[in-house]
Amino acid sequence: MRTATFRNWAGNQVCVPKEILRPGSPEEVSAIVRRAAHAGLTVKAVGSGHSFTDTACTHGILVSLDRLDAVEGIDAARGRVTVQAGIRLDALNRRLDQAGLAMPNLGDIDRQSLAGATSTATHGTGRGLGNLATTIVGMEIVDGRGEIISCDEHRRPDLLRAARVGVGALGIVTRMTLQCVPAFNLHAVETVEPLGGLLDDFEQQMAAYDHMEFFWIPGARRAHVKRNSRTDRPPRPQSRLTTARDKMLYENVVFGLANRTVRRFPSLAPTVARITSGAFSERDFIDASHRVFVSRRLVRFYEMEYGVPVAAVPEAVRRIGDLVRSLPSVVTFPVEVRVSAADDIPLSTAYGRDTGWFAVHVYAGTPYLAYFQGVEAIAADYSGRPHWGKLHFHDHRSLAPLYPEWDRFQRVRSELDPAGTFSNGYTDRVLGPIA
Repeated sequence: MRTATFRNWAGNQVCVPKEILRPGSPEEVSAIVRRAAHAGLTVKAVGSGHSFTDTACTHGILVSLDRLDAVEGIDAARGRVTVQAGIRLDALNRRLDQAGLAMPNLGDIDRQSLAGATSTATHGTGRGLGNLATTIVGMEIVDGRGEIISCDEHRRPDLLRAARVGVGALGIVTRMTLQCVPAFNLHAVETVEPLGGLLDDFEQQMAAYDHMEFFWIPGARRAHVKRNSRTDRPPRPQSRLTTARDKMLYENVVFGLANRTVRRFPSLAPTVARITSGAFSERDFIDASHRVFVSRRLVRFYEMEYGVPVAAVPEAVRRIGDLVRSLPSVVTFPVEVRVSAADDIPLSTAYGRDTGWFAVHVYAGTPYLAYFQGVEAIAADYSGRPHWGKLHFHDHRSLAPLYPEWDRFQRVRSELDPAGTFSNGYTDRVLGPIA
């Protein structure tokens, strides 16, 4: 047992739980929940703390999943792996690679826990590929009574469908079975191109590549484009020197220094934005998929991301440009634009529609309210759904109409956590009271 302050990765969410516990087995998690429920305490689970919201905050018991990080079984023939839910994505990727397997898609960052990434519908980019939660074919959850419940494609499949994206409200996920794919290489081509051309031909370009995204600093005329195509060709990775220069020196050290400078001397923001937007470099290499998908992000930031119908993205991005021109401060962080496939998970942000994404960021410790509220207003015009792990201003009254199976999820929540053991300020706000 250890009582301490919890602070998330970005530093914008802080709480002081009554206890911070680090169980080493699902049975220990069960005992913790039973004890808390008996005492009338709330319980929240936390992985790496990479959410920008207060989803993990509690004044009750905070359960760290750090010790639940084992790979329990690999069925290479079926492409399935069973892991404890606290495993970090970077560790999972390494173990899968050793077994000749891979996740079919990944996001830009791999420091999250598997449970945290899937519970918030974290995604990568690819018109034909769903978010990380769509790979889950089996789960084990400790419910609000402390009971260990298992579900898969054959046992309680309706629970599996809802629990894949549970937003921390259904219980503590302790184990998952994932459907993986044979390990594959990606041919990565990174270019700098005019924004107008990307938006004019957005849907066609996004459909033409396995994985495509771009980064654009508002106000700039050009964007950094990443096109990744699956290939049978052997690896042709970047040199260590090139990787260190581009990924560590430019994208982290120099970029971080520039933003610290702007935070202290805001009048320099226009100059820094121009320099940053002109610093994107072009690359062409082949490497294992997880090495291509993921970038090292050492510069801390705050983020908001919205999913809208794919066809709405070009207009929405242009409107974000107009918004930024009206703000009192210059934005120095890029907007990230991606796509993903529709799914049938009740609280997935891609439920029922192929989805285009725009994520906006600011350097940690700098004002963001006017910018993020303005982007949210733009997204609302396209029935935009906010990423569950990123900042937004919705509550359950405005979120419920965006999800056709909202009531189905709420029934599952009432069944698994009738006393609200897993409730906190975040779930009260975005999901409302338990019926």
